[in-house]
Amino acid sequence: MRIVVVHNYYGSSAPSGENVAVETEIGMLRRAGHDVHTFIRRSDEIRSQGWRGLVRGGLAVTWNPFEAVRIRRFLRKTKPDVVHVHNTFPLISPSIFWIIREFAASVLTLHNYRLFCASALLLRDGVVCTKCLDESSVLPALKFGCYRSSRFATFPIAQSIALHRAIGTWTSRVDAFIAVSEFQRTTLINAGLPAARLHVKPNFFGGSRQVLPWQERNDVAVFVGRLTQEKGVEHLIRGWLQIGANAPRLRIIGEGPLRASLEQLAKSRGPTNIEFLGGVSSDVVIREVSVAKLMIVPSIWYEGFPIVLLEAFAAGTPCAVSNMGSLPTIVQDGVNGLIFEANDPTAIAQLMERIWRNQPLLARLSTGARASLDANYTEEINHRRLMDIYGTALSQRGLRTA
Repeated sequence: MRIVVVHNYYGSSAPSGENVAVETEIGMLRRAGHDVHTFIRRSDEIRSQGWRGLVRGGLAVTWNPFEAVRIRRFLRKTKPDVVHVHNTFPLISPSIFWIIREFAASVLTLHNYRLFCASALLLRDGVVCTKCLDESSVLPALKFGCYRSSRFATFPIAQSIALHRAIGTWTSRVDAFIAVSEFQRTTLINAGLPAARLHVKPNFFGGSRQVLPWQERNDVAVFVGRLTQEKGVEHLIRGWLQIGANAPRLRIIGEGPLRASLEQLAKSRGPTNIEFLGGVSSDVVIREVSVAKLMIVPSIWYEGFPIVLLEAFAAGTPCAVSNMGSLPTIVQDGVNGLIFEANDPTAIAQLMERIWRNQPLLARLSTGARASLDANYTEEINHRRLMDIYGTALSQRGLRTA
């Protein structure tokens, strides 16, 4: 099958699990023998331009006619069967869907909620917010300045959401949508996407990895992710401080705008066993996750399908996650990990005090974590699912064309 993958990469200063998921899927398709071409833009193109870049990006968000011309030329040259789009924000814009239908079936993977939410996270002031979805309106986003806490920055995104809802881009110009979890699918159906065209295909782990024997692991818990509000790292640190001197070692891996304040919080009660490793290479992440006894994901927003969970499952590292969004459907309490109340440092502290000394339980969860990967998230399983969705998209295009 000939496939064109479309993706606007997020800035290199902010490592993105979405970028990793896209690259992993391209590799899977090529290894399976498909003819894959890529149509790529990068947000770094405008980030280096200061205010001019912000203006350029804002103008491109809603409808970029230049990208529409480029995609037409590209598709005329490549002649694909399927065009699989991952992210059009901010440079490509949804205008391309009005071109794709002339050449191929269109598939859109929804890694977040940007089709209906200006922040893409369904999060405002640290609390889940679905006002724009519930009211089918962008007025709440404009009122609260949901993108970067700025009405000015929010306006072009809100305008794009309103325009493409009004002209039917999502109801008439996409042959198949992919949600990464059943929770996300249900949320997006309630927001107005057509249920018959909205499929579930989670992220997956490409390759193989040996599981380190439990007795050889370090007495360490790890967090891996961007140090931003929605990741819930502040609650994690406050929970660790509640445990006090008996808390296990916690290694925080990642960079972000909150790092300085989080480090200050971690030291607020004197020396602790919380260590910040900063941004490190993927090899270091793999090593740290593989030797740890627990991965903690304390997110306070509706995560899609975090890549770090797959890294942990592949390493046989059990996961403790908040009860937000899709996380409790990926991690089964007492099977491959543990679940705690979101936005609650005390819940984290109580969980750790209850389970950390119970090594037989953690070892059993380690076995369950790897079993979950092998049963649900391998490359072979994911490829079959994606081919089914492509087939459905091709059939839908055939019906639409007829």
